[in-house]
Amino acid sequence: MKIGFHTDAFNSAFVSFRHCVDWASKHKVPNIECGMLDGVSWIHGLGYQPHVGLQEDPLELREYMDARKVAFSQVDAAYPLSGFDGLTHGVAYIEKTIPWAAHAGCPFVDTTDGLHKPDGVDEEESMKWMALSYRRVVAVAARYGIGINIEPHGYFTTKPKYVERMLDFVDSPLLGLNMDTGNTFIAGQDPVAYLKKFISRVKHVHVKDVSASLAAAVRGGQTGIALSHCALGDGVNADNIRECLKLLHANGYQGTLSIECEGQSGPMLETSLAWLRKSLKELGIPEEF
Repeated sequence: MKIGFHTDAFNSAFVSFRHCVDWASKHKVPNIECGMLDGVSWIHGLGYQPHVGLQEDPLELREYMDARKVAFSQVDAAYPLSGFDGLTHGVAYIEKTIPWAAHAGCPFVDTTDGLHKPDGVDEEESMKWMALSYRRVVAVAARYGIGINIEPHGYFTTKPKYVERMLDFVDSPLLGLNMDTGNTFIAGQDPVAYLKKFISRVKHVHVKDVSASLAAAVRGGQTGIALSHCALGDGVNADNIRECLKLLHANGYQGTLSIECEGQSGPMLETSLAWLRKSLKELGIPEEF
C-alpha cells in the first residue's frame, strides 16, 4: 500500500499546495490529495490555501510533482449531491474536475452527500437526485478513464443500507468507495464492519483517528468530521484502524492510505505518519514508494 495525506492537514498553516508537495517529498510520502477550487480567491492566490484551483495548469503542476516524486492519489470534488443544488452546483463542479484530474495524472475524484437529510425532502427523493447525478458524472468520467469514489461523510453515505444502493446507481467498475475510518466511527458505525461489507468496492482510503473528547461529545450525532484534531494512534479509533488495515491487506488492497488530520503545520502529520508506518510494519504490510 502507498501512504498519502490530504492537504487539509495544512489548512490552519496558511500555506500553498506546492508547500504540501514539498513536505510530502521531504518525508518520502509518494501520494497526496487535495480539494479542487472552482474559481479564484485572494487567499488562494496569495498562497495561503493548500488546495488547487481548476484554473491552474494541471500539466505544469504535474511536472512540479513528478520532479519531487509525488503524485495525486485522488482529488476532492465532494460538493454534497443529496440536496437539490447537488444537481445544479455539484454535478457541474465534478464534471469540471474530471478532465483536470485526467491531465494531472490523478486516478480518482472523490464525491459525497450532505451532512443532513435535505429539508422538506424525503429519503427516496434525495436518492433519486443522487442516482441521476452519479449516472451523469460516471458517464463523463468514463470518457477520461477516471474513477468516481463515494465517501462516507453524510446522512446517506454513513448508513450501509443507502451505500449499498448508491454503489449500484451505475453498473460501472469506475464507481467505487472511498472508505473513511473516522467518519464511519463518528457516525456511530463500526468502521471494521462497514469496511467488511463493502471491501470489494474500496478504491481509496481515508485514515482518520478520533479523540476521546470528540467521540464522547458527538459520536452517533454527527456524520462526518471536518478535520480531525487527533494524530493517528492517539485516539479511540486506533484499534479499529489497525483492524481495517489487516482487512484491507487480506483482501488484496494495494491502493493509497490517505492520512487526514489537522497537521499543526506538520508535527501532528509527522506523528500520524510515524504511527501508520509502524503499524504497517508490525502487521507485515509492505509500504510502496
